[in-house]
Amino acid sequence: MVRRVLFAGLLIGPLTIALHYLADLDETVEFVLAAIALVPLAWLIGEATEHAAEHTGPGIGGFLNATFGNAPELIIALLAVNEGLTEVVRGSLTGSVVGNLLLVLGFSLAVGPPGELDRWSSLMSFGAIALAILLFLIPAIPSWHGNPDRDLIVDLSLPVSIALLVVYVVTTFYSLRRHRSMHVSSDEEVEAWSLHTSLGVLAAATVITALVAEVLVGSLEVFSDNAGLSEFFVAAVIVAIVGNAAEHGGAVVVAHRGKVKLAAEIALASAAQVAVFLIPAVVLISWLIEPLALGFREVEIAALAFGLAVTAVSLWGGRASRTRGVILLVAYALVAIAFYVAGDRDGHAAVSANAAGALVSG
Repeated sequence: MVRRVLFAGLLIGPLTIALHYLADLDETVEFVLAAIALVPLAWLIGEATEHAAEHTGPGIGGFLNATFGNAPELIIALLAVNEGLTEVVRGSLTGSVVGNLLLVLGFSLAVGPPGELDRWSSLMSFGAIALAILLFLIPAIPSWHGNPDRDLIVDLSLPVSIALLVVYVVTTFYSLRRHRSMHVSSDEEVEAWSLHTSLGVLAAATVITALVAEVLVGSLEVFSDNAGLSEFFVAAVIVAIVGNAAEHGGAVVVAHRGKVKLAAEIALASAAQVAVFLIPAVVLISWLIEPLALGFREVEIAALAFGLAVTAVSLWGGRASRTRGVILLVAYALVAIAFYVAGDRDGHAAVSANAAGALVSG
Protein backbone atom coordinates (compact mmCIF):
# COMPACT_ATOMS: atom_id res chain seq x y z
CA MET A 1 0.00 0.00 0.00
CA VAL A 2 2.74 2.44 0.99
CA ARG A 3 4.66 1.57 -2.14
CA ARG A 4 1.62 2.36 -4.30
CA VAL A 5 1.12 5.70 -2.55
CA LEU A 6 4.76 6.63 -3.08
CA PHE A 7 4.61 5.58 -6.71
CA ALA A 8 1.48 7.71 -7.27
CA GLY A 9 3.16 10.55 -5.40
CA LEU A 10 5.79 10.78 -8.12
CA LEU A 11 3.22 12.75 -10.12
CA ILE A 12 3.37 15.55 -7.53
CA GLY A 13 6.84 16.56 -8.70
CA PRO A 14 5.95 17.37 -12.34
CA LEU A 15 2.63 18.85 -11.13
CA THR A 16 4.45 21.18 -8.74
CA ILE A 17 6.81 22.30 -11.48
CA ALA A 18 3.94 22.92 -13.90
CA LEU A 19 1.87 24.87 -11.37
CA HIS A 20 4.90 26.96 -10.46
CA TYR A 21 5.29 28.21 -14.02
CA LEU A 22 1.68 28.17 -15.21
CA ALA A 23 -0.36 29.18 -12.13
CA ASP A 24 -0.11 32.00 -9.61
CA LEU A 25 -0.07 29.92 -6.44
CA ASP A 26 0.47 31.25 -2.94
CA GLU A 27 4.11 30.84 -1.90
CA THR A 28 3.18 28.81 1.15
CA VAL A 29 1.22 26.37 -1.02
CA GLU A 30 4.19 26.04 -3.36
CA PHE A 31 6.50 25.29 -0.46
CA VAL A 32 4.19 22.57 0.89
CA LEU A 33 3.74 20.98 -2.54
CA ALA A 34 7.47 20.99 -3.25
CA ALA A 35 8.27 19.52 0.17
CA ILE A 36 5.71 16.74 -0.33
CA ALA A 37 7.01 16.08 -3.84
CA LEU A 38 10.52 15.41 -2.49
CA VAL A 39 9.30 12.45 -0.41
CA PRO A 40 8.38 10.08 -3.28
CA LEU A 41 11.43 11.31 -5.20
CA ALA A 42 13.55 10.29 -2.22
CA TRP A 43 11.93 6.86 -2.32
CA LEU A 44 12.62 6.53 -6.05
CA ILE A 45 16.28 7.45 -5.69
CA GLY A 46 16.59 4.94 -2.86
CA GLU A 47 14.83 2.30 -4.95
CA ALA A 48 17.05 2.84 -7.98
CA THR A 49 20.18 2.91 -5.84
CA GLU A 50 19.23 -0.35 -4.17
CA HIS A 51 18.73 -2.04 -7.55
CA ALA A 52 22.01 -0.62 -8.85
CA ALA A 53 23.79 -1.89 -5.75
CA GLU A 54 22.61 -5.42 -6.52
CA HIS A 55 24.88 -5.26 -9.57
CA THR A 56 27.75 -3.17 -8.18
CA GLY A 57 27.85 -3.83 -4.43
CA PRO A 58 27.06 -1.39 -1.58
CA GLY A 59 30.26 0.64 -1.99
CA ILE A 60 29.61 1.67 -5.59
CA GLY A 61 25.88 1.84 -4.85
CA GLY A 62 26.53 4.41 -2.14
CA PHE A 63 28.85 6.31 -4.44
CA LEU A 64 26.15 6.44 -7.14
CA ASN A 65 23.57 7.81 -4.72
CA ALA A 66 26.00 10.42 -3.41
CA THR A 67 26.92 11.46 -6.95
CA PHE A 68 23.37 11.84 -8.19
CA GLY A 69 22.26 13.45 -4.94
CA ASN A 70 25.00 16.10 -5.00
CA ALA A 71 24.56 17.14 -8.64
CA PRO A 72 21.67 19.56 -7.88
CA GLU A 73 23.69 21.03 -5.01
CA LEU A 74 26.52 21.92 -7.38
CA ILE A 75 24.16 23.61 -9.84
CA ILE A 76 22.28 25.63 -7.23
CA ALA A 77 25.49 26.54 -5.38
CA LEU A 78 26.89 28.06 -8.55
CA LEU A 79 23.67 29.99 -9.10
CA ALA A 80 24.00 31.35 -5.57
CA VAL A 81 27.64 32.29 -6.20
CA ASN A 82 26.45 34.21 -9.24
CA GLU A 83 24.12 36.16 -6.92
CA GLY A 84 26.99 36.94 -4.54
CA LEU A 85 25.56 34.82 -1.72
CA THR A 86 28.93 33.66 -0.39
CA GLU A 87 27.88 33.24 3.25
CA VAL A 88 24.86 31.20 2.18
CA VAL A 89 26.99 28.97 -0.05
CA ARG A 90 29.55 28.26 2.67
CA GLY A 91 26.91 27.69 5.33
CA SER A 92 24.87 25.29 3.24
CA LEU A 93 27.91 23.26 2.18
CA THR A 94 29.07 22.98 5.80
CA GLY A 95 25.57 21.96 6.81
CA SER A 96 25.52 19.34 4.08
CA VAL A 97 28.66 17.61 5.37
CA VAL A 98 27.50 17.69 9.00
CA GLY A 99 23.99 16.65 8.02
CA ASN A 100 25.22 13.56 6.19
CA LEU A 101 27.57 12.56 8.99
CA LEU A 102 25.11 12.98 11.86
CA LEU A 103 21.53 13.38 10.66
CA VAL A 104 21.37 11.01 7.69
CA LEU A 105 23.64 8.35 9.15
CA GLY A 106 21.94 8.71 12.52
CA PHE A 107 18.47 8.13 11.09
CA SER A 108 19.77 5.25 8.97
CA LEU A 109 21.26 3.46 11.97
CA ALA A 110 18.20 4.22 14.10
CA VAL A 111 15.69 2.69 11.67
CA GLY A 112 17.90 -0.07 10.32
CA PRO A 113 18.80 -3.39 11.93
CA PRO A 114 22.10 -4.01 13.78
CA GLY A 115 24.79 -5.28 11.46
CA GLU A 116 28.32 -5.09 10.16
CA LEU A 117 29.58 -2.03 8.29
CA ASP A 118 32.40 -1.73 5.79
CA ARG A 119 35.08 -0.50 8.19
CA TRP A 120 37.69 0.09 5.49
CA SER A 121 35.32 2.23 3.44
CA SER A 122 34.27 4.18 6.54
CA LEU A 123 37.89 4.91 7.42
CA MET A 124 38.51 6.13 3.87
CA SER A 125 35.62 8.59 4.18
CA PHE A 126 36.73 9.72 7.64
CA GLY A 127 40.27 10.28 6.40
CA ALA A 128 39.11 12.32 3.41
CA ILE A 129 36.88 14.52 5.57
CA ALA A 130 39.61 15.00 8.19
CA LEU A 131 42.07 16.08 5.51
CA ALA A 132 39.50 18.49 4.08
CA ILE A 133 38.93 20.09 7.50
CA LEU A 134 42.67 20.56 8.02
CA LEU A 135 43.05 22.16 4.59
CA PHE A 136 39.99 24.36 5.15
CA LEU A 137 41.86 25.90 8.10
CA ILE A 138 44.39 27.48 5.73
CA PRO A 139 41.94 30.02 4.26
CA ALA A 140 39.52 29.93 7.20
CA ILE A 141 41.80 31.13 10.02
CA PRO A 142 42.82 34.42 8.36
CA SER A 143 39.17 34.99 7.40
CA TRP A 144 38.16 35.16 11.06
CA HIS A 145 39.44 38.73 11.11
CA GLY A 146 38.46 41.18 8.41
CA ASN A 147 36.54 40.55 5.20
CA PRO A 148 36.19 36.77 4.65
CA ASP A 149 35.82 37.34 0.91
CA ARG A 150 38.95 39.44 0.39
CA ASP A 151 41.52 38.57 -2.27
CA LEU A 152 43.94 36.89 0.18
CA ILE A 153 41.30 34.35 1.24
CA VAL A 154 40.30 33.74 -2.38
CA ASP A 155 43.92 33.11 -3.35
CA LEU A 156 44.45 30.69 -0.45
CA SER A 157 41.29 28.81 -1.37
CA LEU A 158 42.48 27.93 -4.88
CA PRO A 159 45.42 25.59 -4.06
CA VAL A 160 43.40 24.03 -1.23
CA SER A 161 40.61 23.20 -3.68
CA ILE A 162 43.01 21.73 -6.24
CA ALA A 163 44.64 19.53 -3.59
CA LEU A 164 41.25 18.25 -2.41
CA LEU A 165 40.16 17.38 -5.94
CA VAL A 166 43.35 15.37 -6.45
CA VAL A 167 42.62 13.50 -3.20
CA TYR A 168 39.06 12.86 -4.38
CA VAL A 169 40.16 11.41 -7.72
CA VAL A 170 42.76 9.12 -6.12
CA THR A 171 40.54 7.85 -3.26
CA THR A 172 37.56 7.35 -5.57
CA PHE A 173 39.66 5.33 -8.01
CA TYR A 174 40.99 2.96 -5.35
CA SER A 175 37.66 2.71 -3.55
CA LEU A 176 35.71 1.80 -6.67
CA ARG A 177 38.35 -0.67 -7.81
CA ARG A 178 38.31 -2.36 -4.39
CA HIS A 179 34.51 -2.67 -4.33
CA ARG A 180 34.45 -3.98 -7.89
CA SER A 181 36.96 -6.69 -7.01
CA MET A 182 34.89 -7.66 -3.96
CA HIS A 183 31.56 -7.84 -5.78
CA VAL A 184 31.19 -9.89 -8.94
CA SER A 185 27.73 -10.18 -10.44
CA SER A 186 25.85 -10.27 -13.71
CA ASP A 187 22.36 -9.29 -14.82
CA GLU A 188 21.40 -12.95 -15.04
CA GLU A 189 22.36 -13.59 -11.41
CA VAL A 190 20.52 -10.63 -9.94
CA GLU A 191 16.76 -10.32 -9.62
CA ALA A 192 16.59 -6.54 -9.99
CA TRP A 193 16.28 -3.79 -12.54
CA SER A 194 19.08 -3.84 -15.09
CA LEU A 195 22.00 -1.58 -14.26
CA HIS A 196 21.16 0.69 -17.21
CA THR A 197 17.56 1.04 -16.03
CA SER A 198 18.68 1.81 -12.49
CA LEU A 199 21.08 4.51 -13.66
CA GLY A 200 18.46 5.99 -15.97
CA VAL A 201 15.91 6.23 -13.17
CA LEU A 202 18.54 7.77 -10.88
CA ALA A 203 19.35 10.42 -13.47
CA ALA A 204 15.69 11.26 -14.18
CA ALA A 205 14.79 11.44 -10.49
CA THR A 206 17.75 13.72 -9.81
CA VAL A 207 16.75 16.14 -12.58
CA ILE A 208 13.17 16.35 -11.31
CA THR A 209 14.44 16.77 -7.76
CA ALA A 210 16.58 19.73 -8.83
CA LEU A 211 13.60 21.37 -10.55
CA VAL A 212 11.30 20.79 -7.58
CA ALA A 213 13.94 22.22 -5.22
CA GLU A 214 14.04 25.39 -7.32
CA VAL A 215 10.32 25.82 -6.71
CA LEU A 216 11.15 26.13 -3.02
CA VAL A 217 13.31 29.19 -3.67
CA GLY A 218 10.58 31.78 -3.72
CA SER A 219 8.56 30.23 -0.91
CA LEU A 220 11.41 29.83 1.58
CA GLU A 221 11.58 33.58 2.22
CA VAL A 222 8.07 33.56 3.69
CA PHE A 223 8.96 30.75 6.08
CA SER A 224 12.27 32.34 7.03
CA ASP A 225 10.74 35.75 7.75
CA ASN A 226 7.86 34.33 9.78
CA ALA A 227 10.16 32.09 11.81
CA GLY A 228 12.58 34.93 12.59
CA LEU A 229 15.66 32.80 11.91
CA SER A 230 19.14 34.04 11.02
CA GLU A 231 20.32 33.67 7.43
CA PHE A 232 23.21 31.48 8.61
CA PHE A 233 20.87 29.07 10.37
CA VAL A 234 18.60 28.97 7.32
CA ALA A 235 21.57 28.13 5.09
CA ALA A 236 23.40 25.68 7.38
CA VAL A 237 20.37 23.75 8.65
CA ILE A 238 17.16 24.30 6.72
CA VAL A 239 18.68 24.76 3.25
CA ALA A 240 21.05 21.84 3.76
CA ILE A 241 18.27 19.50 4.91
CA VAL A 242 15.74 20.49 2.25
CA GLY A 243 18.32 20.52 -0.52
CA ASN A 244 19.47 17.01 0.39
CA ALA A 245 16.02 15.63 1.12
CA ALA A 246 15.98 13.12 -1.73
CA GLU A 247 19.45 11.80 -0.94
CA HIS A 248 18.77 11.68 2.79
CA GLY A 249 15.52 9.83 2.21
CA GLY A 250 17.26 7.35 -0.06
CA ALA A 251 19.65 6.32 2.71
CA VAL A 252 16.90 5.96 5.30
CA VAL A 253 14.71 3.94 2.92
CA VAL A 254 17.38 1.34 2.20
CA ALA A 255 18.30 1.18 5.90
CA HIS A 256 14.69 0.52 6.83
CA ARG A 257 14.71 -2.37 4.36
CA GLY A 258 17.57 -3.95 6.26
CA LYS A 259 20.49 -2.83 4.07
CA VAL A 260 22.20 -0.73 6.70
CA LYS A 261 25.64 -1.22 5.10
CA LEU A 262 24.42 0.44 1.90
CA ALA A 263 22.74 3.24 3.89
CA ALA A 264 25.98 3.95 5.74
CA GLU A 265 27.84 3.98 2.43
CA ILE A 266 25.37 6.56 1.07
CA ALA A 267 25.72 8.88 4.08
CA LEU A 268 29.50 8.64 4.43
CA ALA A 269 30.19 8.76 0.69
CA SER A 270 28.01 11.84 0.39
CA ALA A 271 29.69 13.62 3.31
CA ALA A 272 33.14 12.86 1.92
CA GLN A 273 32.12 13.83 -1.59
CA VAL A 274 30.80 17.20 -0.47
CA ALA A 275 34.00 17.87 1.50
CA VAL A 276 36.61 16.82 -1.07
CA PHE A 277 34.72 17.24 -4.34
CA LEU A 278 31.67 19.51 -4.21
CA ILE A 279 33.21 22.32 -2.15
CA PRO A 280 36.45 22.56 -4.17
CA ALA A 281 34.52 22.13 -7.43
CA VAL A 282 32.29 25.09 -6.53
CA VAL A 283 35.41 27.13 -5.72
CA LEU A 284 37.16 26.33 -9.01
CA ILE A 285 34.10 26.81 -11.22
CA SER A 286 33.24 30.02 -9.37
CA TRP A 287 36.32 31.60 -10.95
CA LEU A 288 34.30 31.69 -14.17
CA ILE A 289 31.62 33.68 -12.32
CA GLU A 290 32.84 35.34 -9.11
CA PRO A 291 35.69 33.69 -7.13
CA LEU A 292 34.47 32.07 -3.91
CA ALA A 293 36.61 32.18 -0.77
CA LEU A 294 36.60 29.30 1.71
CA GLY A 295 36.29 31.69 4.63
CA PHE A 296 34.49 29.28 6.93
CA ARG A 297 33.48 30.61 10.35
CA GLU A 298 34.82 29.23 13.63
CA VAL A 299 31.47 27.58 14.37
CA GLU A 300 31.50 25.88 10.96
CA ILE A 301 34.98 24.41 11.42
CA ALA A 302 34.09 23.33 14.96
CA ALA A 303 30.87 21.68 13.73
CA LEU A 304 32.76 19.78 11.02
CA ALA A 305 35.38 18.54 13.49
CA PHE A 306 32.77 17.63 16.11
CA GLY A 307 30.61 15.78 13.60
CA LEU A 308 33.56 13.81 12.28
CA ALA A 309 34.81 12.91 15.76
CA VAL A 310 31.42 11.71 17.02
CA THR A 311 30.76 9.66 13.90
CA ALA A 312 34.23 8.11 13.84
CA VAL A 313 34.06 7.09 17.50
CA SER A 314 30.53 5.70 17.09
CA LEU A 315 31.46 3.55 14.10
CA TRP A 316 34.99 2.63 15.12
CA GLY A 317 34.02 -0.96 15.84
CA GLY A 318 32.49 -1.36 12.39
CA ARG A 319 29.00 -2.20 13.67
CA ALA A 320 25.64 -0.48 13.29
CA SER A 321 23.09 -0.20 16.09
CA ARG A 322 20.08 1.88 17.01
CA THR A 323 21.91 3.28 20.04
CA ARG A 324 24.68 4.62 17.83
CA GLY A 325 22.07 6.16 15.57
CA VAL A 326 20.44 7.97 18.49
CA ILE A 327 23.85 9.29 19.59
CA LEU A 328 24.45 10.75 16.13
CA LEU A 329 20.99 12.37 16.08
CA VAL A 330 21.59 13.98 19.48
CA ALA A 331 24.94 15.25 18.21
CA TYR A 332 23.23 16.81 15.19
CA ALA A 333 20.70 18.53 17.45
CA LEU A 334 23.60 20.06 19.39
CA VAL A 335 25.19 21.31 16.17
CA ALA A 336 21.89 22.80 15.02
CA ILE A 337 21.57 24.62 18.35
CA ALA A 338 25.12 25.94 17.96
CA PHE A 339 24.26 27.24 14.47
CA TYR A 340 21.14 28.91 15.85
CA VAL A 341 23.02 30.59 18.69
CA ALA A 342 25.86 31.70 16.39
CA GLY A 343 23.52 33.73 14.21
CA ASP A 344 24.90 35.75 11.31
CA ARG A 345 28.52 36.73 10.91
CA ASP A 346 29.14 40.35 11.86
CA GLY A 347 28.99 42.53 8.79
CA HIS A 348 27.15 39.93 6.72
CA ALA A 349 23.69 40.03 8.26
CA ALA A 350 22.41 41.97 5.29
CA VAL A 351 22.09 38.78 3.26
CA SER A 352 18.36 38.20 3.11
CA ALA A 353 16.49 35.03 3.87
CA ASN A 354 15.35 35.11 0.28
CA ALA A 355 18.98 34.91 -0.71
CA ALA A 356 19.34 31.86 1.48
CA GLY A 357 16.45 30.30 -0.34
CA ALA A 358 18.36 30.60 -3.59
CA LEU A 359 20.55 27.74 -2.38
CA VAL A 360 17.71 25.54 -1.20
CA SER A 361 18.96 22.59 -3.20
CA GLY A 362 22.49 22.74 -2.00
